[in-house]
Amino acid sequence: MSDSYTLAKIIFGRLTWESFPIHEPILIGTFIMVLIGGIGVVGAITKYRLWGYLWTEWFTTVDHKRIGIMYMILGLIMFLRGFADAIMMRLQQAMAFNGSEGYLNAHHYDQIFTAHGVIMIFFVAMPMVTGLMNYIVPLQIGARDVSFPFLNNFSFWMTTAGAVTVMMSLFVGEFARTGWLAYPPLSGIAYSPDVGVDYYIWALQIAGVGTLLSGVNLIATIVKMRAPGMSMMKMPIFTWTSLCTNVLIVAAFPVLTAVLALLSLDRYAGTAFFTNDFGGNAMMYVNLIWIWGHPEVYILILPAFGIFSEVTSTFSGKRLFGYTSMVYATVVITILSYIVWLHHFFTMGSGASVNSFFGITTMVISIPTGAKIFNWLFTMYRGRIRFELPMMWTVAFMLTFVVGGMTGVLLAVPPADFVLHNSLFLIAHFHNVIIGGVLFGLFAGINYWWPKAFGFKLDTVWGKRSFWLWVVGFWFAFMPLYILGLMGVTRRMRVFDDPSLQIWFMIAAFGAFMIAAGIACMLMQFYVSIRDREKLRDTTGDPWDGRTLEWATSSPPPDYNFAFTPVIHDGDAWADMKKRGYQRPVEGFRPIHMPSNTGTGIILAGLSVAFSVGMIWYMWWLAAISFVGILAVAIGHTFNYKRDFHIPVEDVVRTEGERTKLLATQG
Repeated sequence: MSDSYTLAKIIFGRLTWESFPIHEPILIGTFIMVLIGGIGVVGAITKYRLWGYLWTEWFTTVDHKRIGIMYMILGLIMFLRGFADAIMMRLQQAMAFNGSEGYLNAHHYDQIFTAHGVIMIFFVAMPMVTGLMNYIVPLQIGARDVSFPFLNNFSFWMTTAGAVTVMMSLFVGEFARTGWLAYPPLSGIAYSPDVGVDYYIWALQIAGVGTLLSGVNLIATIVKMRAPGMSMMKMPIFTWTSLCTNVLIVAAFPVLTAVLALLSLDRYAGTAFFTNDFGGNAMMYVNLIWIWGHPEVYILILPAFGIFSEVTSTFSGKRLFGYTSMVYATVVITILSYIVWLHHFFTMGSGASVNSFFGITTMVISIPTGAKIFNWLFTMYRGRIRFELPMMWTVAFMLTFVVGGMTGVLLAVPPADFVLHNSLFLIAHFHNVIIGGVLFGLFAGINYWWPKAFGFKLDTVWGKRSFWLWVVGFWFAFMPLYILGLMGVTRRMRVFDDPSLQIWFMIAAFGAFMIAAGIACMLMQFYVSIRDREKLRDTTGDPWDGRTLEWATSSPPPDYNFAFTPVIHDGDAWADMKKRGYQRPVEGFRPIHMPSNTGTGIILAGLSVAFSVGMIWYMWWLAAISFVGILAVAIGHTFNYKRDFHIPVEDVVRTEGERTKLLATQG
């Protein structure tokens, strides 16, 4: 018995039958739904014999456009999971009054609100932002691909591997019960001896590798691969915001990697970096995590600012007002975002001098942000405004984000923050800027660039239904939280004693269900648009009359983006080309070298998941084997010299000739 028990411990580590949450009806129901959905998807792919196509054309692709689309799909799938957590929290808080415990016990509720924050930031907002940058930036700068195409594939699959690790915690073991930033000592081994924090650590470490490498890749692409004539001050604003975003990624994500590595050492090796014993300091973790965490907020919002700039210019029929000031404002925000992190813990007792400095810098960062709002308004002023869906999301952003920005300036005042920091007021503020800024920006970008990616527009009817449900639902869901916060209701609470508060939580839950209806309408918009794509196809080749270079190629673009590298004469590149009577050439082509697909990225990501499972469950043999496998595959890939293929000249001539005919219809 003793020998068999020891052997089981060696093989399975901490994994036992008790690790499977069969006593949780909610999780069992979720597992059954996921299983049915998974069987349905696998069955459909098998029935239509799509496995080979998906592997050769998508899973192994190094085309930045397809990788960008896969990032967006990953973000949308994880969004459904993260929003399901939000609905569960809202229902619990609306029910837990008058002695009722609600339907979620404390153990499960703490996992849900931790998973909600982690998933929404790391596996919804980050993949969707990265996906848009991946797709659009090379097209905007006249490049055929990113600097390192294989690295792009690897980055995507590492992000996916992190998402898979998080999803595993739903059905095997449990997730962290610490809040989305996992502050010690709660995340230490003494207070969280289970596997939840380990799932958190390894999911973020794996995904962080993908994000960091993607940042390096996009910086190199923007700096080194711009078309001739495109100086830095002729780059589109979205490319500028993408450059600043990826500079922040490269500066901030190594800090996240380091702080999680130190937390791992505390948990695995018994060190004392973040404990009160042996000279450790839990506040050092808080400092380090927010040195990453606050730039992360601007990593998300800056690309959204770039999207709004492109959309406002296009749908106002004008050049962007104050291009130079927009660039300077973006750079100033990038710099200031790195010196405001301490406003997240004014209450730690740093003293008046430190709090004053960080309070002032927090207020100052609102100045370049406000300048952007005025530039967008002046772009619209006396313009030929068309209230298409991308522009509707942009206007909704302006109204919503300004409220979030003003509450942010209020929270930048240390005495006010002392009162409001641990209240629902702060939750309302954070969601105000992230939903009203990042998500609305992503929705504007999806509607704006969808015809670029697929050659047909999104359905307007379902899109407008989604828009109004989202916007109205947002105000219902989060304005009550401002009121509750001012009344002193603390965040992270599961049950409440004061029955007079219940009406506000019920209004918030109503708003959450309106947002759910908006999400359903958005999914229906995608379905109807794909079903009726021939009706929605635009034959002009320029669906929105966009003003940047990506609209100078076909919709969707060919594998090689541009058969001839464009020459840029003006910051408004595509408008300048049309003014010059630009015609795509149909002769003089040379063979185009494009990198071939590779499965190395998905293999490395799969081995990384195996490594994380070994580390989480103390299966040291699995961790060791998978780590050796990662090294072997990575080294083996360096000897793969056959990574290019030629696009035949006749294919280029034929397709470019067809597109020239389309262009001629524009006059």
